[in-house]
Amino acid sequence: MPKKLVVVCLLNFFVAASLGLALRYSFIDPLPINYRFLTHAHSHVAMLGWVYLMLYTLIVHYFVPVKNPVFNTLFWLTEIAVLGMMVSFPFQGYSAVSISFSTLHILCSYYFAYLIWKYHKTNSLVTRYLLRASLLFMLLSTIGVWCLGPAVAMAGQASAFYQIAIQFFLHFQFNGWFIIAVIALFFHQLQLHDSKKFRLFFKLLVVSTVLTFALPVYWFAPHISLLWINGLGVLLQLIALFMFLKLSKPLLLVVLRGQSKLIVYLYSFAVFCFILKIVLQSVSLIPEISKVIYLYHNFVIGFIHLTMLGIVTGFLFSFIVKSNLVKMNRWLHLAVYIFILGFVLTELTLIIQGCMFYLKQGLLTNYYLLLFLFSMFLPLGIFMLLFNIITHKNHEEQIAKTT
Repeated sequence: MPKKLVVVCLLNFFVAASLGLALRYSFIDPLPINYRFLTHAHSHVAMLGWVYLMLYTLIVHYFVPVKNPVFNTLFWLTEIAVLGMMVSFPFQGYSAVSISFSTLHILCSYYFAYLIWKYHKTNSLVTRYLLRASLLFMLLSTIGVWCLGPAVAMAGQASAFYQIAIQFFLHFQFNGWFIIAVIALFFHQLQLHDSKKFRLFFKLLVVSTVLTFALPVYWFAPHISLLWINGLGVLLQLIALFMFLKLSKPLLLVVLRGQSKLIVYLYSFAVFCFILKIVLQSVSLIPEISKVIYLYHNFVIGFIHLTMLGIVTGFLFSFIVKSNLVKMNRWLHLAVYIFILGFVLTELTLIIQGCMFYLKQGLLTNYYLLLFLFSMFLPLGIFMLLFNIITHKNHEEQIAKTT
């Protein structure tokens, strides 16, 4: 796995986490910068600079045996797009500059999908199906972005059209591209073979991903039929979860045998978050709870972080720690545990506050201060992981220096 590219991805993640920390601090002492603009920078760098580019790096590493130089060039061009968004969003929000860099990133992603489709080689139908499905969902999600301009021109930013276009992008990025891609990489690690069980799981996963988009649509265009569609999607998703556990559990026990406890904990953490996400989505079958989740922003942010930091980052950290890029020592363990501690404490704080809002109990004592202090653990954990990788002289580097 290319060390330089992984370091760049983690640096992006560190910046995104630091921007998130600044957002938390702004509730304690207002910063001389637009909160909404800073939120755009935080979310774009986290999604496109960390998750997207880390998936890019891993997919090319594992599924492209002959490394065409175009992949390296495209990575750095995509990173330029990320840096452009990182710099422009905090000061201008959606403007000509930030939109240009965002458009560049989308165009790079289209070319990436084409290159992977053309050059990827795998003898496993399992990873081929999942990888191609994730890429198709990535491409599909961008339809939502292209709809934003017409939505503003035709109905304005407060319209259902505009809001549904945003939800379309987010839903198929998170639940389609990100999650299915990490499952493809996870099953590649497990060396899962094709079977009737897998094909059933795959079909259920894809169909449920499409059907559960009905819930965010319902938030802005309420209709009883959307609840029924979401209900069917949730039911299929629960069956897919059962199949996922049945397929992965015996192989995971074999793969983790003899591995460091840290790797075991990381995989367990990611899988647990995946289970928790689907269980929580199942609760959305109750209309009252679905409405509460939408009305109280804490629950929405908590759910997004569960997906991004719990599932996706949990799996990505697992793949990194399992590689030869890190040095297994107590500082690495501490880095991961600090990050997970920050994730758990911030999630609990958001959920408790959301429940208090729902019960009309007002603010939790020192809520914003607690959220800021707990959020400090996230960039700290990322920085410590980065430091471990940068200072570790792995076997591949030593070979490169002697040849």
